[in-house]
Amino acid sequence: MNSRSRWILAIGALLLVGTYFFPLWSITVAAPQYPEGLGIYIRINTVDGQHKNDLKNLNLVNHYIGMQEIVPESIPELKYMPGIVGFLILSGLAVAWKGGQRMLYVWLALFSALAIAGLIDFYFWNYDFGHNLDTEHAAIQIEGMTYQPPLFGTKTMLNFVTTSLPSGGGILAFCSVLLGYVTAFINWRENRAS
Repeated sequence: MNSRSRWILAIGALLLVGTYFFPLWSITVAAPQYPEGLGIYIRINTVDGQHKNDLKNLNLVNHYIGMQEIVPESIPELKYMPGIVGFLILSGLAVAWKGGQRMLYVWLALFSALAIAGLIDFYFWNYDFGHNLDTEHAAIQIEGMTYQPPLFGTKTMLNFVTTSLPSGGGILAFCSVLLGYVTAFINWRENRAS
């Protein structure tokens, strides 16, 4: 890899540092009884409310329809994520320093596989919360109704409008892997030209 490619990759790897400071994903719920909305941030190591009591209030709303309580400490992925991202940062910087093209492809493949696995896991997490309802104790029961939030986008469920989108940390992670692919493309083009 040339010097420019190494710098692009190093910047891409360093962008992941932002995932420790900014939320990865945001889920908001709006309804007539909550005109200001309720929201949660999914961070690299926890889930918290967008405002002071949002997580608590969202858990109360979810209780009425039989959804499980969101307890950050019970989500094992949040324990592993900081280490996984730390490994991607350090290995990305090592690849940028060494400049090996094969190492770049291995790093990109690993990063991509982890990102896809994370999105699939998030989808199944949403599926579990939206489908595995405690219908025996739910105050509001509508036969056949499920409450799975969208992975990406907006969905209306009863009188609730739920929006799920990447937040600052998720956007930084996307830019990071994108810069990795830009680096690979630059190298591929230079090798083809020579």
